[in-house]
Amino acid sequence: MHSDLSNRLRADKKRVIKDKLVKYSITSGGALVLVTLLLIFGYLLYVVLPIFAPVTIEVERQFTQVKQEKILALGLDEQNDISYQINDQGELSFYSLREHDLGELLLSQSILKNHSAFAQSAPSSNSYLFANEQGQVTLFKAEFTTSYPNDKRLITPKISYPLGKSLIELDAQGKAITAISFELSDESGAIAAVTSDNRGFYLLLTATEDMMTEDIVWEQELVELPSLPNNVSQMLLSPDLNNLFVRSQDDLLVYDVSDINNIRIKSALPINALNSHVTTMALLTGASSLMVANENGVISQWFEVLKDNKRTLTFIRDFSAQESVVSLVPEYFRKSFLTTDEQGMLSLFHATGETQLLHEKISENETLSVAFSPRANALLIIDGKQVKLFKLDNEHPEITWSSLWQEVWYEGYPEPKYLWQSTSASDDFEAKMSLVPISFGTIKAAFYAMLFAVPIAISGAIYTAYFMSPSIRSYVKPTVEIMEALPTVILGFLAGLWLAPLIENQLPGIILLLISLPLSILVTAMLWTTLPKKIRESIPEGIHPLILLPVLLLTGYLSMSFSDTLELWLFNGDTRMYLTNELGINFDQRNSLIVGIAMGFAVIPTIYTIAEDAIFSVPRSLTMGSLALGATPWQTLAKVVILTASPGIFSAVMMGTGRAVGETMIVLMATGNTPIMDWNIFEGMRSLSANIAVEMPESEVGSSHYRVLFLAAFVLFIFTFIFNTLAELVRQRLREKYSSL
Repeated sequence: MHSDLSNRLRADKKRVIKDKLVKYSITSGGALVLVTLLLIFGYLLYVVLPIFAPVTIEVERQFTQVKQEKILALGLDEQNDISYQINDQGELSFYSLREHDLGELLLSQSILKNHSAFAQSAPSSNSYLFANEQGQVTLFKAEFTTSYPNDKRLITPKISYPLGKSLIELDAQGKAITAISFELSDESGAIAAVTSDNRGFYLLLTATEDMMTEDIVWEQELVELPSLPNNVSQMLLSPDLNNLFVRSQDDLLVYDVSDINNIRIKSALPINALNSHVTTMALLTGASSLMVANENGVISQWFEVLKDNKRTLTFIRDFSAQESVVSLVPEYFRKSFLTTDEQGMLSLFHATGETQLLHEKISENETLSVAFSPRANALLIIDGKQVKLFKLDNEHPEITWSSLWQEVWYEGYPEPKYLWQSTSASDDFEAKMSLVPISFGTIKAAFYAMLFAVPIAISGAIYTAYFMSPSIRSYVKPTVEIMEALPTVILGFLAGLWLAPLIENQLPGIILLLISLPLSILVTAMLWTTLPKKIRESIPEGIHPLILLPVLLLTGYLSMSFSDTLELWLFNGDTRMYLTNELGINFDQRNSLIVGIAMGFAVIPTIYTIAEDAIFSVPRSLTMGSLALGATPWQTLAKVVILTASPGIFSAVMMGTGRAVGETMIVLMATGNTPIMDWNIFEGMRSLSANIAVEMPESEVGSSHYRVLFLAAFVLFIFTFIFNTLAELVRQRLREKYSSL
């Protein structure tokens, strides 16, 4: 007796220890899951938040010049170690911005003392031009060479003359040049100029290689510009040598100079804003957009838009600098620009994002001179005699709320659009990172997958749990559940390489299946009711689905066999061409229909398993009670079983939706991954998850592209979290409502 009591006490202690171990293990596991979710959430925020950080500037270095000069142009090398300035005396001077020799004059050279006009090309080329009163020009370039003596970087400035040091004659009559513009590349260039007697010239330069000396020889072709206005205030030539912009006070003429033998005016329009006079204008990077500044502080953006099969310079948007704009400076490689006004205020904008990034007073001097560094991480400012180098923190100006979630009017497009196009082979390309198309693609893919999966999975679960015999159920349920173990990469592979061509070639048969399969089931059911009662009762209860299998297989075979004939009768022998040409419906081989079938097939086991367990778990007492009260099996199913199991069925649908929203490989392999916004079932899409999988390997760590991809992951995370939370609330209410049954 004492021994039995001791054994029982010992067993109780072991049980208590086991209970506590299990309790603490489960609690720790749940806590670790929550901590993991918080860590994921925190890391996503850590990567994403820098793209929304405010722009800041602070003085990094400064020095005082010996004398105050009027500055025509400023520049920096890529490392922000050396600055250069061109003054109104025609001198180009280089100064050190390094700590050990800050402010030291490194190189100074007089280019052309008595000049009548000055021009500079695209910021990235560091090329400049002086014109004199005899109708001659000289073109020069500020360059930097890098060497590593004693393993230390040394940047040395130099001045080069791409066309030679000799002056180039534009006007044989020797009249003073009053306005000029130019562009120069390694292979070609051009100079447009206007003389004091209002004659215009256009000089086309073409580089050729001398066969004997292998030197570059510049061939020149000079023509006159037609129909110039009486007073030319400013000229700008696009780097592609297609357009010449000529401003006369508040009016603009746009010349087509792509063919030197047929130079013509293609546009003439006023460009001032709100009856205010134009102060200056500049071309943004890529030279597709013209920025026009006005005395009232308004800066307007213009670019060519296709209208009525003709490209027309069109006003797109405007910005406000509050005061009269004195200078307008574009960035080297992005669509940002800055302005200075009469009050010494510096404003920084991003054109496409329609955003003012910075507005700060930095001087009392209205003749402030400003230049971007090539890497856009610094500003060089000359304020009187003070030369200041500002550190600029502006890593992601193109990412704004409007660019992510609103329609944006990009250069060259006829209207504002939602676009995702993150990369291109061109340096002038502007990344388009709207999350709307890929968010739409996620919803579209999930919608068509659930449209395919939910009816099949829920209907199968109801029949298996309520009508099917236990012997058959013991085979069917595990078979469906094991389908979930199929790798999605295999499903995507089969969908893209086998199913997509099959449906494209047999589309009429697929459409016919949607009609023939339900009809064949109804006809079979009607024929079943006409059979003698003895035959019907001889079939064991619950195995009736086996009778339908040969009927469905035969119907499917006949429908697919009849596909070619149906295509010839109804679609003139080519369904795809008929849909495109006659109905205006675009057809892609890898489309939403393929994704719906493949991803629906992957989701069916999840929905089926949870829904079947919920229905099968409805107490038999409820079912038997309903039948005992005179309800038919179908009435019992609709009024008792489905309602009682509704929380579980709803959970099944939500779990399947979550699986569909987060699915990657099937969407990646079974669609064209085109980020378009169209509900057309015959067109593809790009989802958030597939977009991350495609583009993350090629994105630069820390770049805007990289962080926006993490933002897409964050959006997917938040979307799933909110969706599951709402689903749980609905499920709890359903449970409370029908728990009393």
